[in-house]
Amino acid sequence: MFSAPHSQLLCDIVRNAEHTPDKLALVEGAASVTYAQLVANIESAAASLQALGLKQGDHIILAAQKEVQFVYLYFAAHLLGIVNVVVDSASPRERLNYIIGVVNPSVIFGDDLSIEGLRCLPLNYFDDKNRAGDALELSHVEDADVADVMFTTGTTGLPKGVCLTHANIAGSAGNTNSFIGTNSSDIEALALPLSHSFGLGRLRCVLTVGATLVLVGNFANLKSFFTVLETEHVTGFGMVPAVWQYIKRISGRRMTKFSEQLRYIEIGSAALPLEDKQQLMEMFPNTRLCMHYGLTEASRAMFTEFHSNADNLDSVGRPATDKVEALVVDDLGNPLADGVDGEICVRGNMVTHSYFLPQDNDDAFFGEWFRTGDWGHRDKDGYFYLTGRKKELINVGGEKVSPVTIEDAIKSLGIEDCACIAVPDPKGVLGEVPKVFLQRGRVMMVVDDLKQRLAQLLPPHEIPVQWEWIDQIPRTSSGKIQRLKLKQ
Repeated sequence: MFSAPHSQLLCDIVRNAEHTPDKLALVEGAASVTYAQLVANIESAAASLQALGLKQGDHIILAAQKEVQFVYLYFAAHLLGIVNVVVDSASPRERLNYIIGVVNPSVIFGDDLSIEGLRCLPLNYFDDKNRAGDALELSHVEDADVADVMFTTGTTGLPKGVCLTHANIAGSAGNTNSFIGTNSSDIEALALPLSHSFGLGRLRCVLTVGATLVLVGNFANLKSFFTVLETEHVTGFGMVPAVWQYIKRISGRRMTKFSEQLRYIEIGSAALPLEDKQQLMEMFPNTRLCMHYGLTEASRAMFTEFHSNADNLDSVGRPATDKVEALVVDDLGNPLADGVDGEICVRGNMVTHSYFLPQDNDDAFFGEWFRTGDWGHRDKDGYFYLTGRKKELINVGGEKVSPVTIEDAIKSLGIEDCACIAVPDPKGVLGEVPKVFLQRGRVMMVVDDLKQRLAQLLPPHEIPVQWEWIDQIPRTSSGKIQRLKLKQ
């Protein structure tokens, strides 16, 4: 078996193959892969990459698919020091072209990708190249070298390429497993997309502890997903809040049949309403319901577990482990007292040191501290609370107003969904004022009535000045509001 001291993830996978070679690592439909087979296939894929002339430091585009071949190529690149640029092949061509132009890949691997002028190969390219016996020429790779470049989905502006080192991705997996408690006895169903930090992170978490990962297409076919939970004896899975809304609407309380079977559920990528957290606690009284806070740049920086943190359900939690630190600062980077709102900054073993493009690093850090761009505060017990995105705060006559605060208040009145943005004060006095977009739904209210009721919940300067009904609030696939689209 190969040696990869620069990658703790690969070291862990090799260790699992040595100790439990016949243990199932991956399940994809009727196909199953043991840890011994996983290591052998990673090695074979690495030999194929070398035969293509790829070397340490090269970049490859890797289209994320729920296929074992994707896993082999992903870790084979890590073994050789080749940098993975993981993308969603279903992304708009404009986004893909932008990413390709930025990273200048040597090869593109993806069944549905064909870019003129670039070498494009299917994910299963190496399957027909029996190179298991080829000797690998391994370069000296450091754990501080870049392993992956993940481009942010973002809600504003161009996507940024986040450089994550071998140490970063191993650190994130270690922190997450330490909090959630995933272990070698677990069987996890992965229905999240591998093109995003959350799904790719779950893959790493499961394989590093020697558990079994069942690759599932997505959550769209709930009957199929529930069948996998039952037949594979699944003990855990991850989901975004939008998925939970879908599960509730389609299946009601049917998932309670798995309440004694599921040891953990990880939730993240967007906010989850308080009533949903309480419902999950009621439906899964003995399951660890773990919600993370973090960005692609600082994956799983904080965690909260609903049952054990029942008195702080409106918080995003505390730092995941003692290897992660967080604080709240003012505009100059000076720490603020507990209870005072400011920008949340984090540092730790999983935090990126830079973006791919140098200009994207401008104002991204205060020294070693990564600036999340999130606005909030810490309480005396160390729990962090979010009030919005710094760039999305509305400056009403010098008062910083969080659009999230306004949205939460409006939704508490029965509006299905809404989004608030800053617009110029039509009177030219306050600079900016809030405008709210309301999603048409089962509940339609008179705006004047909403204003009157909202006045009982918010101070006058936070009451929206402009109101507009629309058919749908634009959101990303993970549920984040795309405010830029509302400003167009």
